[in-house]
Amino acid sequence: MTHTVQLPLWLFILIVLFAAVTALSHFLLPSVRWFFRLRLERAVKHLNARLSRPIEPFKLARRHDMIQRLIYDPEVSREIINYARDNDVPENVAFQKARTYAREIVPSFSAFAYFSFGIRLAKLLANSVYRIETADNNDATFEAIPKDATVIFIMNHRSNMDYVLVTYLAARSSALSYAVGEWARVWPLSRLIKSMGAYFIRRKSRGALYRKVLARYVHMATEGGVTQAIYPEGGLSLNGLLQPPKMGLLTYVTERFEPDGERDVVFVPVAINYDRVLEDRVLIAADTRGDRRFGARISVVVGFILRKLWQRLRGRDTRFGTAAVAFGTPLSLRDAGPETTIEDLSETLMNRISEAMPVLTVPLIAQALLTHGPLTEEALFDAVGSLLDQIPVQNRVPKPQTLRSELDRALTGLAGRDVISKGDGIWQINDGQRPIMQFYANSIQQFAPGNAALAK
Repeated sequence: MTHTVQLPLWLFILIVLFAAVTALSHFLLPSVRWFFRLRLERAVKHLNARLSRPIEPFKLARRHDMIQRLIYDPEVSREIINYARDNDVPENVAFQKARTYAREIVPSFSAFAYFSFGIRLAKLLANSVYRIETADNNDATFEAIPKDATVIFIMNHRSNMDYVLVTYLAARSSALSYAVGEWARVWPLSRLIKSMGAYFIRRKSRGALYRKVLARYVHMATEGGVTQAIYPEGGLSLNGLLQPPKMGLLTYVTERFEPDGERDVVFVPVAINYDRVLEDRVLIAADTRGDRRFGARISVVVGFILRKLWQRLRGRDTRFGTAAVAFGTPLSLRDAGPETTIEDLSETLMNRISEAMPVLTVPLIAQALLTHGPLTEEALFDAVGSLLDQIPVQNRVPKPQTLRSELDRALTGLAGRDVISKGDGIWQINDGQRPIMQFYANSIQQFAPGNAALAK
């Protein structure tokens, strides 16, 4: 026992490292984790005190625990067995496939990342790129929803800035959980998005096992009261029009709903519109080709964001006009009744988004020039004013007293992009630019004179 043992230096160092790791994992790290977990719980308690809809325990659950709960769910287990049988593979292989799907879907929400970093970044970025307008009744609409209901924001998808806008605007009320597509599965963007509570979905996946894992996660989140945000169109609008809804996620939200249960589900239609969609030319090009291949690279996007933030910090105003967000009339799933089909529900929600759509200056200019052709500035002002008079009051963003200044600002922006030009005192659409003007006019086509029945 007292004999001297000689060891090579490399082996001694290796033993010390193993001992250090063992001590950390068994004694120090659990205590450290407990310490920070306790501090996090206290911070969340203070945060919930100022949120109108506190963060639900489901959202704060450890990601590892949530993954385990999901893959050992009885329904998922049955689907694992079916997958193994149908694909002639061992059940442990099917189980690992389900675990991979669960790890891909389940977010790692961080209240610190969301409220200390994400919200500040969203606010700074949104105000660096746009002048933000919100409908007067947005706050009242949201506050009127019962506190024990699960809120699902149903939004039209115009730009990737939609995520930023709604996250920023909802920050005083709750933490949103987004369903995001595969475009966001890019490092380091994926880590950031998961820490903000978003969950990834494979829009083109048709595998039964994947669909079951995704469905059960959505069921659990909905039953847990997590405030969610869904784009029923399934992707960005390529032509500015509202697209027919895809009903996959809506089906998952509604298929387990119990009208007599403790928790109602309330859908809040959200209509978003812009004076300038950052990706407009990319989207129009994709529409012309008839595909959804977008050429934008993540490096270009990050570079654009950094430039905008730097310009904002230096006090320069380089904003691209107005971005507006309006809430439509909420729809309670309990009030809708059990006889309501998912098709009826989708149609009703899309109609309410259409009815709440904010009407901005650039779409009005586009509609006027496409309808009447080249116009003098005064004639253009009169045409825009005439169109605005046909819009429901609650949808009008430019007001009569600000219309002239908003028109001048919008015309300057469109001319700076070479979309329109002024010659001999007459404004006209430049050659090859009609698709862009049509893209913006389409965003308010439901209020056009041919659809005057909606303009009440």
